[in-house]
Amino acid sequence: MKRFTIMISAAMLFMTCSCSDFLNIRPEGSLPTTETDYGDSENIYLSVSAAYASLRSMNVHGLGYIAAFEISSDNADKGSIAEDNPNAQEFDDLELDPSNSLLNDLWTGYNDVASAATYAISQMPLFYEAIENQDTKEYIKECEGEAKFIRAYAYFNLTRLFGRVPIVDRVMTSTELASLHQSETEDLYDFIEKDLKEAVEVLPESYSAIEVGKVTKYSAMALKAKVHMYHASVTGADATEQWDSVAVLTDKVIASGRYRLLDDFREVFSMEGENCSESLFEIQSSTLGQSSGEAPYMEYAYYQGPRGNSPTNMQGWGMCTPSDDLIAFFDERGDDERAAATLLYRGSTTPEGDYISEDCTNPVYNGKVYTPSSYNNWSYNGYGFDYNVRILRYSDVLLMFAEARLNGSSEGTRSGYSAQTALDEIRNRVGLGSVSATLQAVWDERRAEFAMEEDRYFDLVRTGQAVTELQGFTAGKNEVFPIPAQQIQTNPNLEQNNY
Repeated sequence: MKRFTIMISAAMLFMTCSCSDFLNIRPEGSLPTTETDYGDSENIYLSVSAAYASLRSMNVHGLGYIAAFEISSDNADKGSIAEDNPNAQEFDDLELDPSNSLLNDLWTGYNDVASAATYAISQMPLFYEAIENQDTKEYIKECEGEAKFIRAYAYFNLTRLFGRVPIVDRVMTSTELASLHQSETEDLYDFIEKDLKEAVEVLPESYSAIEVGKVTKYSAMALKAKVHMYHASVTGADATEQWDSVAVLTDKVIASGRYRLLDDFREVFSMEGENCSESLFEIQSSTLGQSSGEAPYMEYAYYQGPRGNSPTNMQGWGMCTPSDDLIAFFDERGDDERAAATLLYRGSTTPEGDYISEDCTNPVYNGKVYTPSSYNNWSYNGYGFDYNVRILRYSDVLLMFAEARLNGSSEGTRSGYSAQTALDEIRNRVGLGSVSATLQAVWDERRAEFAMEEDRYFDLVRTGQAVTELQGFTAGKNEVFPIPAQQIQTNPNLEQNNY
């Protein structure tokens, strides 16, 4: 059974209950139904835990997330059958109507995450004032840092998706929320970076094994570096400052010595590879070893499982299938090891012994979300319910560092790395020789390394490649998606993007 004990406060670990009772309690997402006792340390983590739990919503890391961040790119096609999910097809065609329900899911989902995190942040000063123990006060600061990381992550995705969105930095009434105006993109990036700076200052460098999956100081550094990398492409005047921040932050992560690439690329995406030495942030998912009932699982992998496969626990919706363009890209590079991990062909048998039927609807599926049948025990299906979504990996840190160096930054020298050594480390892991470190080489390496991991579309946008690489992409239009029509109906102050 997969161990799933993430995000349970230390105080909760001392609750008296049997092992089976404990596993049947959903460990996240519950808030007290009575007035909170701010003097009780057992209550501190509840709102932070609920913020983590909100990340597992289908509106956050479900089909909308897959469609917007990957299907929209040249890496993937919609998949499934032609008539299935026309909303996802709009992302594939880059012809989106504001009434698209997946757009609204993304807007509401990430705003819900931001709201849950903001609520948690608002609770921490109340606990800090009520509790006298100094160690507990330090713990409260760490909890606030976790919530700020989660809020920053939500707003980072919101501004990438929609450009200008309202900032909610305090608990508001529904009337207040429905009258907000959009913040400028520059202000959003400043807000996100402030949250992450404050998170870095208070988060610990690591946790005990029982708290696997919680974000650390280095998680916040890596996300902050990625935010600065995007910020550099949307500003201009202070791009040098942004790239210096990327270099300094990634250099600190590298120099910490806490992270390393696994020898086997495929292992990174295995069940055994979850929360491994190259993981900086994953969305935790588990059935708790159950075959039914309530459990903190996600259906991210299930959406992408082989359609029409058998037995039933080895099939999914078949959405987001690798494109011919991506397959050709791997072939041209001789990138066999990453291709083998990324491309799951029908008519093939996996190293774990699972046969992907020749009768499957699509010729190839996302191999990175493949879950062996031994894990898929849910009563109605269960494909990939135990799969964690990999959000930030150490290879991203290395490639961000290389890109910062190639954009002129000389900051960050603790690690002794250069753009060339960082790029070589990534390529050596998959048996590829050294190539000269150029921006295009780093961008191509990002495509190969993170294919089917919801990175490609906005990488193309920020690097200015989208207009030449994506069929149907129109400059000045497709850099962001439409504001959902339902949200404009709710709040007339919202201004539509150029659609």
